[in-house]
Amino acid sequence: MSYVVAEPTSCKYCQSPDIIRFGTYEGGQRYYCKDCERKFTKLDTLLKMQTSIDQISSAVAMYYEGLSLNEISRMLKQIYNIDISDQGIYNWVERFTKDAIQITGNYHPDTGYVWLADETVIDISGKQYWLIDVIDLKTRFLLASRLSAHRYMDDMREALKEAYNRAGKIPKVIMTDQQIGYVRAIPSVFGTNTKHLQVKKFTAKPNNNIIERLHGTIKARTKIMRDLKSPETAERILDGFFVHYNFMRPHETLSKIGADTTPAMKANIKFPYMNWEQLIRHSQVAKVEPPPARPDAPHLPVYPISERERKQEYERIRKQERRRQIKLGIPPPRKCGANKPKDIQAAIQTSRLDK
Repeated sequence: MSYVVAEPTSCKYCQSPDIIRFGTYEGGQRYYCKDCERKFTKLDTLLKMQTSIDQISSAVAMYYEGLSLNEISRMLKQIYNIDISDQGIYNWVERFTKDAIQITGNYHPDTGYVWLADETVIDISGKQYWLIDVIDLKTRFLLASRLSAHRYMDDMREALKEAYNRAGKIPKVIMTDQQIGYVRAIPSVFGTNTKHLQVKKFTAKPNNNIIERLHGTIKARTKIMRDLKSPETAERILDGFFVHYNFMRPHETLSKIGADTTPAMKANIKFPYMNWEQLIRHSQVAKVEPPPARPDAPHLPVYPISERERKQEYERIRKQERRRQIKLGIPPPRKCGANKPKDIQAAIQTSRLDK
């Protein structure tokens, strides 16, 4: 596909008109800005990249909207008449997801005082992991999204602490389902300052349908993430979805008044980029321009959990896991020494009697 691009009259990074020609790069004219001292090419591309920014941003946005890599490749062929492999698209997603996480990591939302917490199962390379989410009811801002091999009380505690560090305030109410781990996790983090409201039926009010709807969105995302081979890869992609959901994707409920409103906008975050195209275009500048400073959230008091409560929690989860295994027909684990030859077991028993 051929491009016809007019001679630039200003720097594409700082818009300064004080630019000069600066040799060529891979057959294309390169320019130098005397103000910001950065180099750029005539095409609308990033330095050392041949694909235009709008094509890359379209691919990243389509990925986080739920299209598979193969589907994105076909769409780029139809719209832009370019051939990009699945791996090439994934490389874009990985590179600019890292940038987006770094740029948005220090923004703090102005949330309400009612939060929702819930967990869902994600399959990674044939193994089940738990995704524990905390979302603000007022702004729909996703405060925490923690991936864990278990859903122990300690995992829920860490998710709640992550939500507190991002919001900088203690919620008055946290709504959850009937998962008993929250019964001990919430008071162990917030003490008696936060009321725990357990929702019995999702048809009743108040209910947890908002976060359940979020999990529906995440599950639709994970169905096509067949290339996830490790928890580390999953965490990076889910962190990218965190950015997309909070900062890029208009929320249907928040946008009822007419204007497209993201959770970040509702939470009074002055984020200067409206979409992936703007973020990618200015990513290098954005990484060195910190957001407005906000005082760090004060440290939470320590509300210790007794060892008895911790053991009760682990025993409850162990029994729950065993019930699940029985339903699936999984045999119980062998007891220690059960798989040893009889003569070795007899020798061990004789040595104990001698003592």
